[in-house]
Amino acid sequence: MAESYSFYGWEKADLLPADEKYRNAGTPRELYDTLSALWCAQTCAPRMRDRWTPDNRTMGQCSVTAFLAQDIYGGEVYGIKRPDGNFHCYNAVGDVVFDLTSEQFGDEARELIYEGNPVQERQVHFAKEEKRHRYEYLKSLLEDALSGKEERSCLY
Repeated sequence: MAESYSFYGWEKADLLPADEKYRNAGTPRELYDTLSALWCAQTCAPRMRDRWTPDNRTMGQCSVTAFLAQDIYGGEVYGIKRPDGNFHCYNAVGDVVFDLTSEQFGDEARELIYEGNPVQERQVHFAKEEKRHRYEYLKSLLEDALSGKEERSCLY
């Protein structure tokens, strides 16, 4: 585990999994470390895939990652409305607010406001079948990694 991170809220992200199924996920910082090896173009939002690179692994991963983190730690998923009308998702569990995918915004991440944003509902997000499939795929990759199964890589 790194000693410092660049994602929003990393300093206070010391929660432990609320769901025993994910006990091996550790804190959100440890989850970030695990997901960094799993995020790929296939788990990225299709409209952003042309901007996804191994150097910007968090690009287009926000909703699938935030709902997966909600499965693990509980709490709520909130969304920051972006200029294109879409929402950038992040997590809040009690007074701990963290955004595992904030790095995708580079320097612009400092301008994101993590208060007063609307709750995001998974049934609304997952009404888009492709998004539900990306979430399920990332979840299966994570579950395999946490159980010690041989590491799988993305299909493309």
